[in-house]
Amino acid sequence: MNRAINLLQQVYIHPLLWGVIAISIATAHFLEVCLLIGIIFIHEMGHAAAASFFSWRIKKISLLPFGGVAEMEEHGNRPLKEEAIVVLAGPIQHIWMVAIAFVLFSFDVIPEDLFQLFFHYNVMIFIFNLFPVWPLDGGKLIFMFLSLKKSFPSAHRLTLIISFISIAIFSLVTLLSAPEQLNVWIIVGFLLFSLYHEWKQRRYIFMRFLLERYYGKKSELQALKPIQANEQDLLIDVLEKFQRGCKHPIIVESDGKEKGMLDENELLHAYFTEKRLTDKISDLLFSY
Repeated sequence: MNRAINLLQQVYIHPLLWGVIAISIATAHFLEVCLLIGIIFIHEMGHAAAASFFSWRIKKISLLPFGGVAEMEEHGNRPLKEEAIVVLAGPIQHIWMVAIAFVLFSFDVIPEDLFQLFFHYNVMIFIFNLFPVWPLDGGKLIFMFLSLKKSFPSAHRLTLIISFISIAIFSLVTLLSAPEQLNVWIIVGFLLFSLYHEWKQRRYIFMRFLLERYYGKKSELQALKPIQANEQDLLIDVLEKFQRGCKHPIIVESDGKEKGMLDENELLHAYFTEKRLTDKISDLLFSY
């Protein structure tokens, strides 16, 4: 009960949403707007409840004029399976909502038109959230999938590129099929702004990932994946090879021969604590 109360205290309603509600009353669309807000709220609470179960740090659960978002303070160092559960906990809510609505409709508790509207909204939000666009659930799933094989900055950058391409295709389809849909263009604008901001902040996000890995809560890293580095490689170049869900011993080579080994924490300590920002790997090897 306390956990549920804490989650509800994190809910933030954007001021413009009240304007949307007021307009819906004036235009006799109050029921439709209430249904949409309720579905979005339950969707985001699904994310938040799963995150709370895993003791993630939740900043706030925002209800916006065109959607919602559960903001977390996790930086990519939780197990991928755990993060997948948190991401999928949102779309899963639509399944039981539709199932309950169908039961109520079957027993004539709600009329057919209300059930059809509720079903339509759930399907629409479910499909939209699975689009491969960051920061939608589909974009986060793409990021996790790419993280299985690629380093954090590579997976993050490729996710954003795929998102930009997906938005471009979606915008073209909308332009050809329904160019007058203002609400769709508002959502497209919001997604483009989010992508642009994420792209501009990608270096900061990578540093935050490394800092959380070094100073933050230690997650259960699932795989031991050595990184082979030439002794002339810069420290930052090796750090950019770090991958989510892996522990990295650093094998230092010279002329194709192993010269020594470093632990990933030694690299992180040298970079963040000792501020050895321009050092080569060979400099660390001699130090440690």
